[in-house]
Amino acid sequence: MTNELDQKLTATFDGKVLRKDLLHRIKKGTNVPTFVLEFLLARFCASDDQAEIDSGMEAVLASLQDNYVKPDEANAAQSKVALKGKHRFIDKVHVRYVEKEKRHWASLENFNSQRIAIGEKFYRNNNRLLEGGIWAEVTLAHNAIEEDDYAFYIEDLRPIQISRFDFECYCEGRTRFTRDEWIAVILRTVGLESTKLSKRVCMHFIARLAALVEPNYNYIELGPRGTGKSYFFSEFSPYATLISGGQATKSALFYNNARRKVGLVGFWDTVAFDEVGGIKVKDPDTIQIMKDFMANGRFSRGAEVIADASLSFVGNFDLSIRQVVNSVGHDLFQPLPAEFDLAFMDRFAAYIPGWEMPKNGSEFLTGSYGLITDYLAEAFHYQFKHTNRYEEVTKRIRLGKSVEGRDEKGIKKTVCAFLKILHPGGYPADEEFDEYVEYAVECRRRVKEQMNKRKPDDEFARINLSFLNAQGQEVVVHCPESKGAAATQQPLRRQLNDKLAPERGLATEAGQEPTVPPSVSKVEPTVPVVLPDELVERHFTIMYGDVGHSYESIIGPYLRGARTVLIEDPYIRLQHQIQNFVRFCECVMKAGTVKKIKLITGYDDDTQLADIAGKLEELKQSLLEMDMELEVKLNPNLHDREIRLDNGWVIKIGRGLDFYQKPGGWFELGANDLSLRKCLETKVDIFRATGG
Repeated sequence: MTNELDQKLTATFDGKVLRKDLLHRIKKGTNVPTFVLEFLLARFCASDDQAEIDSGMEAVLASLQDNYVKPDEANAAQSKVALKGKHRFIDKVHVRYVEKEKRHWASLENFNSQRIAIGEKFYRNNNRLLEGGIWAEVTLAHNAIEEDDYAFYIEDLRPIQISRFDFECYCEGRTRFTRDEWIAVILRTVGLESTKLSKRVCMHFIARLAALVEPNYNYIELGPRGTGKSYFFSEFSPYATLISGGQATKSALFYNNARRKVGLVGFWDTVAFDEVGGIKVKDPDTIQIMKDFMANGRFSRGAEVIADASLSFVGNFDLSIRQVVNSVGHDLFQPLPAEFDLAFMDRFAAYIPGWEMPKNGSEFLTGSYGLITDYLAEAFHYQFKHTNRYEEVTKRIRLGKSVEGRDEKGIKKTVCAFLKILHPGGYPADEEFDEYVEYAVECRRRVKEQMNKRKPDDEFARINLSFLNAQGQEVVVHCPESKGAAATQQPLRRQLNDKLAPERGLATEAGQEPTVPPSVSKVEPTVPVVLPDELVERHFTIMYGDVGHSYESIIGPYLRGARTVLIEDPYIRLQHQIQNFVRFCECVMKAGTVKKIKLITGYDDDTQLADIAGKLEELKQSLLEMDMELEVKLNPNLHDREIRLDNGWVIKIGRGLDFYQKPGGWFELGANDLSLRKCLETKVDIFRATGG
């Protein structure tokens, strides 16, 4: 198949294909985007003759050597321009407007100069220079006029992308391939060999491309590191931009009121958020604007703005998927920041299971021909701007009764994306169409299952999404990782339970005992699902040298049903005391119901205050990743020690959390397991709050 497909591809798309092993050979050791390298390879290596290819490879390497500047070579590059008078570079060019000077300045990513003069014609004809920058062949010239306040100026600039694209020719070429052959072509174009991947994984890779062809398409992919989640947005397409969480401001993303300029969503087909779990949202308006935009492609910030950009959210998921889907206290949205509420999640059309993707490795790379990356990116960009398959999908698709408003929209848009990618000018067979619908339903169900797990009522309880196939049979679609996981399919309504039955900890109907799915307690024993005997008030003394006392053994049983924990302890300030508090937070986390910890503690001086604040801030971010909020108040005059739970229980430990003896060494029992560590003498009182 490989040779036949190579021959068919080169014959059909003559001049628009490239041997991808050439890219692999040259890619190592450079941080130049793939579409830039292929731009050079297409210029110098457009031949089947090995001698010409070898010669072309030398020319590409020479061009990179002479024209591409590494970050640590910026000073030498400046000197070269000054000595020669001008030089051509391959680099990413940014242009910014400096308000005080009332003029524009350009900068090159690796040239280390923020004051490169640029003519108006360049940024007037290419807005993306002002919003994220573009890769280009740029000729820099030296300015010898000493009175001027700049040393360099741009003499010429040519964006690195195909100048002309014929969509009809692209569609006609596609008709010469079967659907499965075209999947192979798409994957080869991004450097992968489909024959080395399962069909399901191939579908995941196609789904990653959806945001590049379908406007206002929002999806999320969480999974292990090193699976190439962000590749398509940093390397594949010049119409996508990848940003880190720290850049997620409403001015940068949506609208800058000072400049009266639309942000990134107005200039890029796709805006991708890398490491989404690390997004820091300082202004809550940003999330609200983002939700409005994700819902209907428009928002208002003094001016009504309509834009087409799709938003992609990619990040890492380090927990065990099997444990999470079987846990009553965790879900697959765990890494997301706290600001991403249920209304935000509901706007995801799809959740791609990144944990099923293979780690990046040379064994999956192709050595065959594929389309030039930039050519396929242009095809996607054309469809993003000029084609709409939604009505076609609406007429053809038949969805089950559990599919609600946002489910339907998300499923249809995912199917539209598959049609654009795999059938740009034609129509899929019934069997192929059913495949796309089933995949789209699964990816939307994954979103809905996790929302249902978080929601205290039944708003998202209709998770058995289905469709009618070509034979008229109803197909209920499941997510492979959660099928049969009772904690996900029939989640306990813990938040409602706390209000209705604080003593029992589980929701009950009138006159009925609470029921627990039998599989839950077996899968994750650390979550207190099976209830102990009725809790009672306790008053006891821990003697000096006693062992067997941990935060879990003392406090753990009383956390049942608690949502908020308030701890007052003036002595959480030294290294070991803060470590004790971390262990306390771990204990609270295992309860499975607590969402907020409030800490009031003290400090001696400003130096200690800064040290405490830094350590607790690190803990706060760690807890946020686990969907728990930490609120800290520092009071230098605090003396009381107590723990108050919003389920009515109060725990007073005379010494606070710091009732353990210092271990004799880090290699003795009790150094890590507090239940084996010797204690100091202290009293413990556990009682109901007055009126509780």
